[in-house]
Amino acid sequence: MGKFSNVAHYQDFTELKKILSASAANTYDMDKIEKAYKFAEKAHGDQRRVSGIPYILHPVSVACIVAELGMDTDSVCGALLHDTVEDTGVTLEEVTKLFGHDVAKLIDGVTKISKIPYSTREQQQAENIRKMLIAMADDIRVIIIKLADRLHNMRTMNCMPEQKRRDKSLENMQVFAPIAHRLGIKTIKDELEDRSLQYLDPIGYKEIEDDLLMTEEDRDKFIESIKTQILAKTEGIIPGVYISGRVKSINSIYRKTYMQGKTMDQIFDIFAVRVIVDTVSDCYNVLGVVHDIFKPIPNRFKDYISMPKPNMYQSLHTTVLDKNAIPFEIQIRTWEMHYTAEYGIAAHWKYKLGMGAGGKNNDKMEENIKKVKDMILDQLEAEDVTDIAKNIRNDFTENDVYVFSPRGDVFNLPQGSTPIDMAYLIHTQVGHRMVGAKINGKIVPIDYKLKTGDICEIITQKEEHPNRAWVDICKTASAKSKIRSWYKHEKRDENIVEGRQMLDKEFKRHGINLSEEEYPEFLQKLMIKKQYNSMDDFYAAVGYGGIQLWKIMPRLKEEYQKAYASDIEEIDVPQAPVKRPKASAGVVIEGADDVLVKFSKCCNPLPGDDIIGYITRGYGVSIHKRHCTNVPKDISKSEEPERWVSCYWEDEVGEAFRSTLQITATDRTGLLADVTIKLSDMHIFIHSLNSREAGNGLAVVTATIDVMGRNHLRGVISKLSDINGTIEVKRL
Repeated sequence: MGKFSNVAHYQDFTELKKILSASAANTYDMDKIEKAYKFAEKAHGDQRRVSGIPYILHPVSVACIVAELGMDTDSVCGALLHDTVEDTGVTLEEVTKLFGHDVAKLIDGVTKISKIPYSTREQQQAENIRKMLIAMADDIRVIIIKLADRLHNMRTMNCMPEQKRRDKSLENMQVFAPIAHRLGIKTIKDELEDRSLQYLDPIGYKEIEDDLLMTEEDRDKFIESIKTQILAKTEGIIPGVYISGRVKSINSIYRKTYMQGKTMDQIFDIFAVRVIVDTVSDCYNVLGVVHDIFKPIPNRFKDYISMPKPNMYQSLHTTVLDKNAIPFEIQIRTWEMHYTAEYGIAAHWKYKLGMGAGGKNNDKMEENIKKVKDMILDQLEAEDVTDIAKNIRNDFTENDVYVFSPRGDVFNLPQGSTPIDMAYLIHTQVGHRMVGAKINGKIVPIDYKLKTGDICEIITQKEEHPNRAWVDICKTASAKSKIRSWYKHEKRDENIVEGRQMLDKEFKRHGINLSEEEYPEFLQKLMIKKQYNSMDDFYAAVGYGGIQLWKIMPRLKEEYQKAYASDIEEIDVPQAPVKRPKASAGVVIEGADDVLVKFSKCCNPLPGDDIIGYITRGYGVSIHKRHCTNVPKDISKSEEPERWVSCYWEDEVGEAFRSTLQITATDRTGLLADVTIKLSDMHIFIHSLNSREAGNGLAVVTATIDVMGRNHLRGVISKLSDINGTIEVKRL
């Protein structure tokens, strides 16, 4: 379960003092910390956790986690006091007076966000994340205390209702674990993921845990054997070699077994031997010794020392075979790299406390903290708060690609990034002036997905003119926000016109008919909520992408139905035929003009399908797919052949049509969320979405959506087929 797995769920102040006194730096202001503890103990008084445990043990346990990470005095005090302002009668002014501005600022940042009356739980959660990120950008210690708080809550989650445990676990996977990864705090990331998986898929978790326990004794003997061989070869040549073994986190094994279809035998790094030395040159010397003793597996060597990960991780990784052809991974690093690998940005405060303050290492930490803060600020550029969680998943995930510039500079980007993302990572002006890209000397499409090892050359022009469509192509929140920002400031008049046209088109598609005078009144509530001062500001935001219409249209349609029920009645009555003049009907009935048509629900025909019409009694012509089960194979032999009429689609059909898809996939946590996100990314309107177990480890997701025709539907099916674990996507 990670570094903290054997630690008691609740720790007292005596244990905190032991941790602090054992610190390598040992420069803590114990008087201030003890004062904070006594203040918190008095403030919480007789309060108890849901489990019945005295409440004060929670902040003390959080402070223990913070202390083990090597954080400073103010961070430990902030952890001890983090719930006093919200859960007791203590004010922030009192804390400032007694413990100083820095501690008060940390508590203010960590304090749970008060409830805001947003219309959905998703918006509430996203707004909480936004406020948390703002506090992080001001002081990174805020999120470290928050992560410690969340970790201790997960350790004591057994007494909570099952649904709350699952909700918190899912939030960990989507938000807190990716943030811990980007900060490089592996100890917290791994334990958060493992404890969350335990609630999200207890059966899968238990199977992997049992497999690991069964092989534990053999694994320990194997590691001891490897250790003996390496030490024998390095003795007298490389000083201070330390060797240990580590087991891959259960969540990491789960992702490879359950989500990638691998067996335990196919995972080479379930356990690894870790070699720690004093200098970088010793790392490469050990690598030579290892490859001399064991046979290296081709294409399984990674040098993260010369090309560190974005979260500062550095190490040499090589996968080798022992004499019995058993594959295993060896990781080689210095002590400094090891500490950074385990504690990430938290290591910065360890250096400030006495392990390299003012030196080159501390400068590197400061630089990395600035990078993380810049990345955080990029997330905050999203005008729709519900985009923030998605941005974090995109930008903070583990699978990065490493791309070279023609000059040999290395750039780290999230998997799925395009040359547009690379251009904006180099510099905002390079992105704005980009007109194309070359990969390994060849021109590629603008939506090319970058791969590790690609040499990417950005082709630019003199003038700045990013393409508005790039927002939907690029991956990173930074690139999206910079493109939107350019259009927001440089093309206001164009945005107003574009936004009004987009709104008119969506209103027409959803049957919303408003006069020029009714527009402002109808949109006023939305404008106030989004804090736009005028209709032009609102239209401009729609035009440059600050407001995404596919997100707000369901609510607008609902508001319209409430305010103008009589106007929309005819549109929403089930099965009622819609009068469609030839110019906009979408279907031409041979031998007839301006007839009422309706689309049969038995087969839901789409533009591009071969269709036929059936003259109903009083309801115009019902349109079916030619191969619908309700259409006779031989019309001439049907009971009333004269009622079947030929028809075809118009060349241009400007309306959306409802279609239902069935997705069969491997049953896993997050499947429904992945389908929703994929449809949302394509701006597809979703009428209904549900899932069910299908047995044999499979699940079936049924989605009823709007599409513009059969070709559009093919594209949607193709995109949905890319979702991890998908077996089949078919139209019902």
